[in-house]
Amino acid sequence: VSDLNNNINKVHTNMASKNKKIIYNDHNVNILGKKHPIQFQFVYVHGYVYVCMHICAWVCSICCAVKDYGNLQFEEFADDEPVGVVKNAKAVGSANQRLSEAVHAIKKDGHTSVMLGGDHSLAIGSIHGHAAAVGELSVVWVDAHADINTPMTTETGNLHGQPMSFLLRELRSKTPTLPNFSWIKPCVSAKNLVYIGLRDVDPAEHFILKLLGVKAFSMTEVDQLGISRVMEQTCDYLCDKVQKPIHLSYDVDAVDPSVTPATGTPVIGGLTYREGLYVTEYLCQTGRLSAVDMVEVNPLRGQTEQEVQSTVGTAVDLLLGCFGRQREGNHAPDYQLPLP
Repeated sequence: VSDLNNNINKVHTNMASKNKKIIYNDHNVNILGKKHPIQFQFVYVHGYVYVCMHICAWVCSICCAVKDYGNLQFEEFADDEPVGVVKNAKAVGSANQRLSEAVHAIKKDGHTSVMLGGDHSLAIGSIHGHAAAVGELSVVWVDAHADINTPMTTETGNLHGQPMSFLLRELRSKTPTLPNFSWIKPCVSAKNLVYIGLRDVDPAEHFILKLLGVKAFSMTEVDQLGISRVMEQTCDYLCDKVQKPIHLSYDVDAVDPSVTPATGTPVIGGLTYREGLYVTEYLCQTGRLSAVDMVEVNPLRGQTEQEVQSTVGTAVDLLLGCFGRQREGNHAPDYQLPLP
């Protein structure tokens, strides 16, 4: 929806259900986005129209309604100068405030939100709005990166490498207030956060994870345990507490770049397609999946049409896994064979 940190944020899509254990009844698809400027390349528009159309087509195929939540308009700042090394603070802070308000409204309507990005800085607004509406959350962060640098530890200045530092209560005193960030109130406890797929973690981030005792499954643990055991341990850890809603924040660079190459910061050695899909299928089965971010899908980074289609198609499959599509197939509960 906005050009943040040199990575174009595309379309926000929201799918809704009153009860995620029932995947065929009482669903709505809620689309929240911004009209595409005409100068955007066709592959970009094609890729994201495809995502929304494919998701809507599958949901509508099981007799679901489609609802448009309207368009977000993000403000641009000509004077958005770096704050120290941090880039685009005014734009990112303002955009995330709008996103937080939109997600909050969707959650108050009783719907499940899905946010498509765009870089991972958008999770600030998505998670903040979710928590403001429902209270305590469990967050499952699937990513090659920890994205938990503070403005004081970041080397690149990119805010897409810092979102969790603004959201964690335990880092409140370590995170300075940036322009247009004063609205943010830390809303996630470190004990309610689980990482899956880590393999490119900065030294300061590693220190923070160990200091706060954050549950993290790097690719080493995925290799050692297998993705099935990783998901069992994730849900055992989160479900050991009060049954809180789950917010899944999924960066497609968690998946190996052989599968999702059209992304901003690919790192080799990631989740396979099947492992990545198993994560979403497993969380869907908990009945507690309340919001989903699918970020860092950037068709402009694809070198070929095949790379674009592989990345976008995988993102679609991951999202549909969140909402009940099974690899064994699906059918509506009231389906009957036609008579001759």
